[in-house]
Amino acid sequence: MRAEATGAEALITHLRLTIAKMRRELFGQRSEHKARLLDQMELQLEELEATAAEDELAAEKTAAAVGETPPLSAFPRNKPARKPFPAHLPRERVVLPGPDACACCGSTRLAKLGEDVTETLEVVPRQWKVVQYVREKFTCRDCEKITQVPAPFHVLPRGFAGPSLLAMILFEKYGQHQPLNRQSERYAREGIALSLSTLADQVGGCAALLRPLHDLIRAHVLAGNRVHGDETPVPVLAKGQTATGRAWVYVRDDRPFGGHDPPAAVFFYSRDRAGEHAERHLHGYGGILQADCYAGFNRLYEAGRKGGPITEAACWAHARRKFFVLADVTAKARGKLAVIAPMAFEAVKRIDAIFDVERKINGRVPLERLAERALRVAPLVADLQIWMRTERAKLSRHSEVAKAMDYMLKRWETFARFLSDGRICLTNNAAERELRGIALGRKAWLFAGSDRGGERAAVMYTLIQTAKLNDVDPQAWLADVLARINDHNIRTLDQLLPWNWKLSAQKLVA
Repeated sequence: MRAEATGAEALITHLRLTIAKMRRELFGQRSEHKARLLDQMELQLEELEATAAEDELAAEKTAAAVGETPPLSAFPRNKPARKPFPAHLPRERVVLPGPDACACCGSTRLAKLGEDVTETLEVVPRQWKVVQYVREKFTCRDCEKITQVPAPFHVLPRGFAGPSLLAMILFEKYGQHQPLNRQSERYAREGIALSLSTLADQVGGCAALLRPLHDLIRAHVLAGNRVHGDETPVPVLAKGQTATGRAWVYVRDDRPFGGHDPPAAVFFYSRDRAGEHAERHLHGYGGILQADCYAGFNRLYEAGRKGGPITEAACWAHARRKFFVLADVTAKARGKLAVIAPMAFEAVKRIDAIFDVERKINGRVPLERLAERALRVAPLVADLQIWMRTERAKLSRHSEVAKAMDYMLKRWETFARFLSDGRICLTNNAAERELRGIALGRKAWLFAGSDRGGERAAVMYTLIQTAKLNDVDPQAWLADVLARINDHNIRTLDQLLPWNWKLSAQKLVA
């Protein structure tokens, strides 16, 4: 057992050293291969740390039982220093009774010198309660007329659930990807019977109630000078089969070029991937669209488009990925790649050099970004184009590397457009990050129940993801909005948007 523990701790020490080295390397050329290996090693380290801690505790108990001192390990683990608990948490003092007499001489003349406080973090299990609104009736002694105050406000007509409960149900379903049937089972174990149909009724009503906020967020996103766009498949239950719908997202985030307008993401749902959906989503928009080279966006870039063409900006991450899969050392080691393409490896290195410079100018204003790009990035881009055209001439049109090069060379103007506009980013990662939750959720809820369900999901994803982008707790925000929206003036509904709600909360705290 000691040998096994020593071996495990040796491996832990080795993993920690390797992770530290790779983190240092990530500040230089970033590699998808390194990032994936880092995730795998951190997961392995987590399991080994937990196992080692369990073994240490067992060894200490065994040593204490036989009256021995636990042996020192050949590889002592440096346990992380615990940060102090947040000051806003309530403190419950449990005072342990002191001695009645001196343990040394037996005297009872004891005087307190001070105290040592050991803090333990604890959680109170979720508590359910029923709020009773009592409306007293009064009768007039003179005219015998009965008087009673109006019925209290409910979020939904004839609703029984309070705003905090509704917000929890919505966030669990769309923010934590917990289907309603699993929520119903968990609530039943806690003694609360909420059937699946009952929960579904509440979700549908809330989605309809919150749709005006979705429309306001959409207007805010499309008012930006630049938006990121992307889509992902969403399985939808159909007759006898599962159809493939689409979830679309458009993200406004001006922070990379020093903008101060709040970020936001708006989602849409469609039954298929036809380009007409993108035209409908971006109707009236005339700025910059950062996206992959999906053909459905092409009509948005045409000169004859009503309202003027949208400016296309291609995503370098998509282009890099085509080379990376041909130069993935890990895939080659697993036998999934026959051979590593040297030219693909070289292309990845050249593109990574561009990313290194871009990472350093992220967050600067457009003019500063343009100046840095002209000085440091433009020569790298020009060299990449020359090298790529030279090497492409030597390759067969059936070569996979040639196809990856053609992906960029045929659209070179859109890939190089960031050199002439400081607002344009190098990648479309902002949109891909917002779709990541849907990709994770598909493993939990498997499919949307209907097209209407997909549309409701688009409304709720818009609200939750926008709240997250603005560092707002989605569940707390939804609870407050649901409690106020029916009585709120429709002309000032924008006050309930996450960024304005956050400012109001901060003023109240101050």
